[in-house]
Amino acid sequence: MADIDVNIDPVQHNRDAWDRLVEQGDEWTLPVTSEVIARARAGDWSVVLIGHEPVARDWFPAALAGIDVLALASGGGQQAPVLAAAGARVTVFDNSPRQLARDREVAERDGLELATVLGDMRDLSVFADGSFDLVFHPVSNLFCPDLEPVWRECFRVLRPGGTLLTGFMNPDLFVFDRDAEGNRGELMVRHALPYSDLTHLSEEERVRLGGPGGALEYSHSMTAQVGGQMAAGFHLVGFVEAPHHAGVTSQYMPGYFATRAVKP
Repeated sequence: MADIDVNIDPVQHNRDAWDRLVEQGDEWTLPVTSEVIARARAGDWSVVLIGHEPVARDWFPAALAGIDVLALASGGGQQAPVLAAAGARVTVFDNSPRQLARDREVAERDGLELATVLGDMRDLSVFADGSFDLVFHPVSNLFCPDLEPVWRECFRVLRPGGTLLTGFMNPDLFVFDRDAEGNRGELMVRHALPYSDLTHLSEEERVRLGGPGGALEYSHSMTAQVGGQMAAGFHLVGFVEAPHHAGVTSQYMPGYFATRAVKP
């Protein structure tokens, strides 16, 4: 294992990394088109929580009109504007100013009302208790060092009967050597879990694999992901999986999991 660089602030580091990914045109930073928004206004809409798989419509309220939605760590001009066009009152909370700017671009272009708030997903103190009916949290907590405060805050800001939809990575993916997979198409077990870029890779490897200032990633156990939601008070009522959208592992195991949880 590599020595931890105590000088790295993971929140600021990943904020800068995602701002750069916007500049580079990463697929999760490309806003939806006006045609997608027009269809959503007409009732024809879908959003993704894991990979490229649309979320089942019965995971959402029967109608979104008047529903207060927190799009948590969900910037990029993709899911939040679609939910707003479908009738929800949407607030986007994200760590990247450039990702939030994507949502504002779509809102201004297509005449949507949505709010954007900058911050760390572990701290939702800007919101009062019981502010939302739905928290939509697509795959993003791999960029967060610890999940207990995320689930605790999600539970707090939801109203009784509110729903948390979460997508996350299969932690088993992090055991493999990324060099071997990317360069030779081989699956070579290298890392013990739990995994962190800061503790498992040297600085040279972090730069080579993720680019200078690439986003820091963390694995989280199923206990932290699923058990953590239940420990926060949620009732798990839905679970699905999907293949990773790229890489050799997609041939052998699911790359993503998603949960639907309800606050009693």
